[in-house]
Amino acid sequence: MPGVERLSPDLTLAHVRELAKLGVTAVILFGLPEKKDDVGSGAWDDAAAVQETVRVLKNELPDVVVMTDLCLDEYTSHGHCGVIRDGEVDNDATLPLLAQAAVSQARAGADVVAPSDMMDGRVGAIRRALDAEGFPQTAILSYAAKSASGFYGPFREAADSAPKFGDRRGYQMDPANRREAMREIALDLEEGADAVMVKPALAYLDVIREARERFDAPLGAYNVSGEYAMVKAAAANGWIDEKRIVSEILTGIIRAGADFVLTYHAADAARWLADGSL
Repeated sequence: MPGVERLSPDLTLAHVRELAKLGVTAVILFGLPEKKDDVGSGAWDDAAAVQETVRVLKNELPDVVVMTDLCLDEYTSHGHCGVIRDGEVDNDATLPLLAQAAVSQARAGADVVAPSDMMDGRVGAIRRALDAEGFPQTAILSYAAKSASGFYGPFREAADSAPKFGDRRGYQMDPANRREAMREIALDLEEGADAVMVKPALAYLDVIREARERFDAPLGAYNVSGEYAMVKAAAANGWIDEKRIVSEILTGIIRAGADFVLTYHAADAARWLADGSL
């Protein structure tokens, strides 16, 4: 996507250093391994790119909050977010692998681990593992209301993480079911999530609004790759004023009730704010 690149640990450091100068002091890391396998073992490899990048960032920029996406889809050869048994994702067999990955990321120095897999019970499994391994201060940001959406396309292409068969509707949420979203958020908070997130953002502002009204917990929203790509494409064609549109989008997400926004627009928005053009 325009303005978004895959980066090695050293280039990530340079990029995050520039972001920090602009006032963006929290980042989230997604990994792309050299090799993938059936169980996604690269997710808990202490020498993997994400873990190495966490160590570099926390050593050089200790005041930057470093979050790590916690999911197996980027690491599995089949592109699903969990262990496959008899052609289906095995929820319970996936939990210990997610917990193992969380501990590896925390050991590297991650401030926040962010499970995005949508397996039932994963927040509790991760919290127990982190506490048992001596990482009680590592926070959990749960993708609690993550819908089976068509807006993830550009990211899946970049991370080569699209499912090789079937889809993710069996474990991601039905976009039409807002009540289920509230149940998922409640369950994750009960299991020990420190913050929760709604994903995607723009077609789910009502979910953000209701979550804000129901739950007294930090609430984020993920302004995902497809949402970003549409803005970039329209701006490139001269159809919209990109700065005004980005400002309205981010304002709308916050107005709906999000405390923070995970967005690919962050670098552009920070620069525009810094130079006074936004």
